[in-house]
Amino acid sequence: METVLISPAKAAIFGIPSVIFSILIPLIGTLLFAYIILKRLTPLLKAAPDPRLDRLINRVFQLFKFAILQYRHLRYPVAGIIHILIFAGFVILSLRSVTLIMLGIFDGFTLPGLSGTIGNFYTVLKDITATVVLMACIAAMVRRGLFKPARYAVPSKYGKGHAGEALVVLMLISGLMLCDMAFEGSLAAAGVQEGLTTGTALPGTGSGLAAKLFNKLSLAQLQNIHLAAFFFHDLIFFFFLCFLPLGKHFHVITSLPNIFLMKLDKGKIKPVRWGVEEPEIVDLESFGIKKFGDFTWKHMLDFYSCADCGRCSDQCPANAVVRPLSPRFLSIKCRNELFQNYPLIGGTTQDESPLIGHIFEEDEIWSCTTCGACETECPLLIEYIDKIVDIRRGMVDEGMVPQSLQKPLHSLERRGNPYGKTPKRRIEWIKELPEENHVKIFQEEQTANTLYFVDSVTSYDDRIQEIARATARVLMAAGIDFGILGPAEKDSGHEVRRFGEEMLFLSLKNSNTEAIKNSGVKNIITSDPHAFNALKNDYTDIPPVEHTSQVIARKIKSGEIRLKGVENGDGIYTYHDSCYLGRHNGIYDAPRDVIDAIPGIKRVEMARCGDRAFCCGGGGLNLFYEPVEEKRMAQVRVEMAKEAGANIIVTACPFCMVHIEDGIKTSGLESEMQVIDLMELIDHSLITE
Repeated sequence: METVLISPAKAAIFGIPSVIFSILIPLIGTLLFAYIILKRLTPLLKAAPDPRLDRLINRVFQLFKFAILQYRHLRYPVAGIIHILIFAGFVILSLRSVTLIMLGIFDGFTLPGLSGTIGNFYTVLKDITATVVLMACIAAMVRRGLFKPARYAVPSKYGKGHAGEALVVLMLISGLMLCDMAFEGSLAAAGVQEGLTTGTALPGTGSGLAAKLFNKLSLAQLQNIHLAAFFFHDLIFFFFLCFLPLGKHFHVITSLPNIFLMKLDKGKIKPVRWGVEEPEIVDLESFGIKKFGDFTWKHMLDFYSCADCGRCSDQCPANAVVRPLSPRFLSIKCRNELFQNYPLIGGTTQDESPLIGHIFEEDEIWSCTTCGACETECPLLIEYIDKIVDIRRGMVDEGMVPQSLQKPLHSLERRGNPYGKTPKRRIEWIKELPEENHVKIFQEEQTANTLYFVDSVTSYDDRIQEIARATARVLMAAGIDFGILGPAEKDSGHEVRRFGEEMLFLSLKNSNTEAIKNSGVKNIITSDPHAFNALKNDYTDIPPVEHTSQVIARKIKSGEIRLKGVENGDGIYTYHDSCYLGRHNGIYDAPRDVIDAIPGIKRVEMARCGDRAFCCGGGGLNLFYEPVEEKRMAQVRVEMAKEAGANIIVTACPFCMVHIEDGIKTSGLESEMQVIDLMELIDHSLITE
């Protein structure tokens, strides 16, 4: 393409060929960047193993979905749109950045495939994109500087906020856009002055506005602007590249590999140590994470990848009720520790200080309900539950167990349930069923195709036993041949494992697995999402498991279960998503389909529903834990239901039932609100004749 101005590859600065600077700046910048990255990778290379290269096709798909398409960003629309525009701009303009760097070395350089018509199209696209990115950066700066969303705030105990760093990065990106506009605009203005028709900047874009602004300048002035814009672009580009790994914006580099190496199996907990089989666990000298060096390399990559956007903490129920936990700061504190222990200049330090008391507090770690809201919200797919469970394993191994949890843990170890009751009392709920609703017990040499796994809270809690009886009646009405393990059943161990007591979990799991195999059943049903998740994701070599909502939804659709009109005509129902049915296992529609199948029922959704549902507070052994909090999670959830216009909350989880009933009482809403389990609702609506 014919041009008027001398290109950076052929110009001279103070008599020195500018190509020398065009080579030196990228060379120094690239070497410095490589040094910084090598230093940042050092702790990962020394960290514990964590295999992440399975199912490569699935990983490529997830990378495309979450990284390229920015799938989760629009969950916060304003910030999401701004981020997507800037990210898309970076992708499109990456070719331009490479071209500009090479133009300083090779006159008229063009990337292969970007000449002719395609090149002209890309130039137009590039000019539009640069303009959009500049506008998005300005919007982000205004938002950060003036509106200051609450989720970006940093409490004083965690140090200073990162708004300043964010503004610097936005200004650097804006600088890159402005330099490119000035580079193109000066070239276009010179061409117009000399009567050239090629290389005209697109009107309305930044390059077009720059060309219009420069059109009265002399060729000498345009030449100076042209060269200055080029070298400022080079300097900003490589400064920006080396600046990214120094703080929270390291995620610009690490986010793609972090997403590619994501955890693919939701609902599962990482093993105590990768490469160590279950029978060998007992021989380990130490369990869990006790000091910083015990984290896996993927944990550390997570710390680097945190964008400090605050979405995790904004959705965290523990943070909402002011428990001493904010997932965001788990990552930030650990990233700071990485930076401190592995400085860019000087030797590394192996900090052997215990995590608890040095980086984290005991209550901070116990406050997590393992609900998964943080992980579901994170656009970079950072994992929190595995880290917290691993830290808990270390705490349990050191004897740091909250006083309120010592008794239920001892009871689980001694009698297989957290209540300390005898195994024979597991079947007491059967006694109130009429003779026609006889429940088979496999221990008594009775057989059936299906196992109804009841689990501890449903077996022993007086109120929750009603769910067991309702479930039995509904399963019988559906024509399902089922039985229970009775005294042979022990707690599923779901909460035990997430509490960090791995050896106790393995004992419970092995006992239940043996009892299940001895029963000869071909499939398993449970009305407890925690048991469902344990059987489905923590156990191996057992028959397939379903939640009762899935089974009943299918039976209603086939006509094997018929339902009469709703009993309470004044009732406005809302469904509360259980964390371990919804977020961890993706079951959202089946319970709603079951509710909606009742003729005449009125159902509304709470503001936070589906994968954004608010936890009741019962997970991670929190059914027995006594946390420090300003308000109970269940109270917050009850208020959400009331705000939605509902007066009847439907649950599909015994843990949720316990907590929401308590939330109604402690909120003083007994006369206005009530809670009912899904199986109780269907039991009341059955057409039995």
